[in-house]
Amino acid sequence: MKMRIYAGVLSAAVALSAMAVHTPKAYAEGADLDCKLHFNLTGWSAIFKHSEGSGTVTCANGTSMPVVIGAKGVGLTVGKSKIDNGTGKFTDVHNITDVLGDYAQAEAHAGVVKSGTAQVLTKGPVSLALAGTGEGIDLGIAVGEFTISQHKK
Repeated sequence: MKMRIYAGVLSAAVALSAMAVHTPKAYAEGADLDCKLHFNLTGWSAIFKHSEGSGTVTCANGTSMPVVIGAKGVGLTVGKSKIDNGTGKFTDVHNITDVLGDYAQAEAHAGVVKSGTAQVLTKGPVSLALAGTGEGIDLGIAVGEFTISQHKK
């Protein structure tokens, strides 16, 4: 039963992500910088969703940048979760600073004790595919904004 619920919610996440992410690839040529995000994120939701965390963006050209992550949204969602050692992969990046900013977010999630997320986010031509597992209790579908900012020391 638990696996059916999780599979259904994950299917909804893929469908929502596909609808939210359809953007033209205006900068596809020359956008060949391979950049990845490693992050930790904690959050809660009760209709309104709020998550915050930190991470590091590293690119194949040797550059890296510490970042702060925030996510806000609304939807049919309830719970509390923590993602440790999450990963993300960016596409259509020319420069490491291209990863900064606000991404459109559509998410479906489910979990009891072990929590999981799979999302595809977009910000203009730049996309970010996220994956992570953690602990918590959460269930729902949310739409909102995922923000990556440079960590100020």
